Amino acid sequence: MRWNLRLAAANRGIWKASELQRMLAERGLNISAGKMSGLWSGEPASIKLADLDVICAVLSCGVAELLIPEPDKIQRVDDQQQTSAAVSSGSGPAVTPKRRDGRSLPPV
Repeated sequence: MRWNLRLAAANRGIWKASELQRMLAERGLNISAGKMSGLWSGEPASIKLADLDVICAVLSCGVAELLIPEPDKIQRVDDQQQTSAAVSSGSGPAVTPKRRDGRSLPPV
């Protein structure tokens, strides 16, 4: 999925993140400057559905305009299995398990 907030806002004449931040605050969604920067300029790591509702209401748009699917970036399950099989059959060094508590294993 590609996050498309900036273009959706620009299509409605909103050119600055601070302007959208003010509009969201008027609807009860107070977003910090740092989070607003992440929403405006990049891909947010996460977003609450309630926040997404407010953003859609302010921009008068649907979720489909904010989240653009990118099916070409998804690998098929068969491709993933072939890739993992190729990696696991490599001639690299053997992996030795280690204890989780950091202690060494007894000698063999």
